[in-house]
Amino acid sequence: MPYDVRRRVFHSRTIRCAVILGVALIATSASAVEAQRLEALWYATGSEKSTQSFVEHASQISIVSPQVFAFDRVGRITGHVDPRVVAAAKEHGVKLIPLVMNPGFDQVLMHRVLTNPEARARAIAGVAALCRERRFDGIQFDIENVNVKDRDALTSFMQQSATALHRVGCSCSAAVVPRLSDDPGPTSYHRWMFENWRGVYDYKALADSLDFLSYMTYAQHTGNSTPGPVAGYTWMEQSLQFVLSLGVPAQKISLGIPSYSDWWYPAWDKKAGPRARGGDISYARVTELVDRYHLTPTWDDREKTAYAIWSDAGVNNLMWIEDARAFAAKVQLAKKYRLRGYSVWVLGTEDPAVWLVK
Repeated sequence: MPYDVRRRVFHSRTIRCAVILGVALIATSASAVEAQRLEALWYATGSEKSTQSFVEHASQISIVSPQVFAFDRVGRITGHVDPRVVAAAKEHGVKLIPLVMNPGFDQVLMHRVLTNPEARARAIAGVAALCRERRFDGIQFDIENVNVKDRDALTSFMQQSATALHRVGCSCSAAVVPRLSDDPGPTSYHRWMFENWRGVYDYKALADSLDFLSYMTYAQHTGNSTPGPVAGYTWMEQSLQFVLSLGVPAQKISLGIPSYSDWWYPAWDKKAGPRARGGDISYARVTELVDRYHLTPTWDDREKTAYAIWSDAGVNNLMWIEDARAFAAKVQLAKKYRLRGYSVWVLGTEDPAVWLVK
């Protein structure tokens, strides 16, 4: 997804109201940060929950980006946007900028599209035709899991696509995986992440040609990493400082914000045996777990997110929660650096209180 889920959760209605008030204070108390209207991009999927969330909240969204189009191995594009999303976007004046991706973040497929002349030419012509014929406002690439050896090929592919899209009156943007530096890192895990996920993006060259970058500052930790915040504030800020240090204008950066949380729990795998397993969950699922296990999550003021640790039959579970309080802190980060806005993954998993954040 792009780079493939929330406020402290409480039982008491009184305490919940107090926390919502705290969210409002976070959102409005940064007197040192000049008030500004941020461009609010929200991603959507083809799920019913995602579609319904967009229809309900379209008036609060600047751009909707459904993840519904994908390349095949010869560069053709398949997919469609739910007519309800098209209608709601038109009714509320929301820009419709769908994603075009390598399906399942297939590295082999994308390598072929980037390096086979016929597939590449077909893909570039296809994105321009897609935007023109469907009357979209633009196209955003969500191309992930590309080996760093294809860095130049990916950069030139997006640059040529931007030229083709601009010719037909459409914008071109890209969702890009963030990094802290150009150092591959100290461990085999870091190096693998750099070589296959983080290192392929030439942020400055892309920013020079594209209209903006959605900088996906989430999935800091995943189900395949050690447990930790979905998007810790310190990591987000360091990633942001790095891309800005390269000369990418702040007005070309849309800060990635997660609306999903992560839960790690013990599991049994037929091949690997017992292991810890992590996965993305919605805020609705967070509240179910909080209620079931009578949890009172702890707010981490350094990372601007909440977490909960509890025992289930003697074995610990861990949850990092992206709620409205965490969302508000990240919006303030975008304001602090005077970015163009923020890009949220994904509609349908959010804490309902995020819609109160200004």
